[in-house]
This record gives sequence, C-alpha cells and structure tokens, in this order.
Amino acid sequence: MASAVKTLLWAWVIGKSVVSLVTIPEITDESFIDECVRGHNRARSSVRPAASDMLYMTWDKDLSVTAREWARRCLVGPTNPNFSFVIENLWTVYPPTLFNASAAIQNWVDENRNYDYDSDTCTDVCDHYKQVVWATTTKVGCAAHLCPNGVQTTNLADKEGVIFVCNYCSSGDHKWSTTI
Repeated sequence: MASAVKTLLWAWVIGKSVVSLVTIPEITDESFIDECVRGHNRARSSVRPAASDMLYMTWDKDLSVTAREWARRCLVGPTNPNFSFVIENLWTVYPPTLFNASAAIQNWVDENRNYDYDSDTCTDVCDHYKQVVWATTTKVGCAAHLCPNGVQTTNLADKEGVIFVCNYCSSGDHKWSTTI
C-alpha cells in the first residue's frame, strides 16, 4: 500500500512539473524581441497596395513594460485610458505550450482578408491587422504572461493559458499611404 501511494505521489509531482515547464519569454529576451519586431516589419512590407511611407518599426522597452503589466492582469478588456497615445493588440492561447509570438502576430495579419483598403472598412474583425500596418506607427513593445487560472473574459477563463500583448506608438486609425 505504501508503495502504491508513493508511486501515485511521484506521478502527481512529475505531472505537475511537466505543466510548470512552460517557458514564456521575458521582455528582455533578445530572440523574443527580434521575433516580434521581425514579424511586424514583415507584415508591414507586404501590404497591398504597397505603402510609400511605411515606417520601420523598432522595439520600445517602455511599451513592453506596459504590455507586461497589462498581461499580468490575465484579462482581456478595455485599454488603460491614461495611455491614449498607445494602442494594443491582445491574443490568447490554450494550452500554454502552443504560445508562439510569430503565430500571434500572423493571426492579426490574417485579418487582412476582412479589410477593404479602398473603403477603409472591415467586413469582420480587422482592427488588429490595421494596427500592425499603420504607416506612422514606429514603436512596438510586447509581452506574454502565463495565466494559471485562465484569461478572464475569454473562453479560457477556467483554463491555464497565455495572454500576449503588443503595445504600439504612435497609434492611429487610418489607411497606409500607397505608392502613386
């Protein structure tokens, strides 16, 4: 009997250890920073029609700190009104082992199928895409956070998940300029 209890206890400990091995990159992780900046600039360089004044996006440490603080809330909700000059994109994933910054950014970029450039309208969700490709946005800062009790106000509210937040500056809601 003691042997069975010992075996079950070890199985439980090992099972818990496997779950906690999910690693979420820090906002200072150079490969994470590169992945985020590269993903955004790749999307920006492929807009159609091509942009004549698309600015190159760079990493901003302060935006990433703000993104991290928001992500730690494990909540999808309205942005902080004290930061009207900053806009954010949010993405959640379950299970946590599926977190991938490039996949999150690509998910936002894939919203381009819902965007009509000529009328500057969306047929479905496309605001994340528009933020990624706003020509005058030059700064991005992203963060990811493991939410052991779930991401509130989502279908992940009762499951361990990851929230990924990217903050942008300067923000705006306008079309990118096209080459004439």
